[in-house]
Amino acid sequence: MEAGEAAPAGAGGRAAGGWGKWVRLNVGGTVFLTTRQTLCREQKSFLSRLCQGEELQSDRDETGAYLIDRDPTYFGPILNFLRHGKLVLDKDMAEEGVLEEAEFYNIGPLIRIIKDRMEEKDYTVTQVPPKHVYRVLQCQEEELTQMVSTMSDGWRFEQLVNIGSSYNYGSEDQAEFLCVVSKELYSSPHGLSSESSRKTKLLQARGTRM
Repeated sequence: MEAGEAAPAGAGGRAAGGWGKWVRLNVGGTVFLTTRQTLCREQKSFLSRLCQGEELQSDRDETGAYLIDRDPTYFGPILNFLRHGKLVLDKDMAEEGVLEEAEFYNIGPLIRIIKDRMEEKDYTVTQVPPKHVYRVLQCQEEELTQMVSTMSDGWRFEQLVNIGSSYNYGSEDQAEFLCVVSKELYSSPHGLSSESSRKTKLLQARGTRM
């Protein structure tokens, strides 16, 4: 509630400030009106301790509202979270600002929600699209079955090209093929995984001739 809005009928100075159902908070010059039940929803929070009078000697303004020297811009989402348990932010509001206030007021569940959202955004921004790696393997007809059986770890066939019968073993001509395979590789701080590197070397060593 913005500054200047009146408290409900019957909520006098004492009720507005502290011990009635309604509590008035003056956060950085902006007045918010809420219930004691809302503020006490998180028992370990600063706001819960404040409205229960636990050794938190807070000054009050001329209307009896508790004076809190914090930024009112980010207090609205915090108060709404205590009301309905959901984090709702305007598109232009910085999550870092709300997190800072949530930590000040010691609202544990809200802190975890904001941190999870920020980590998810960081992951989305830093995630690198997969890189497509292609290999051309040259093999003889009798090696095709073995090659198919050893294709794993994400490698897949793209194209098989018959390049003729270049070799003759005994009385039989052996057809030769070019086999194009591909794989999606995801970047990581340490480059390719050891398993991926091992598999790549195996494929390159298996009769590959460019």
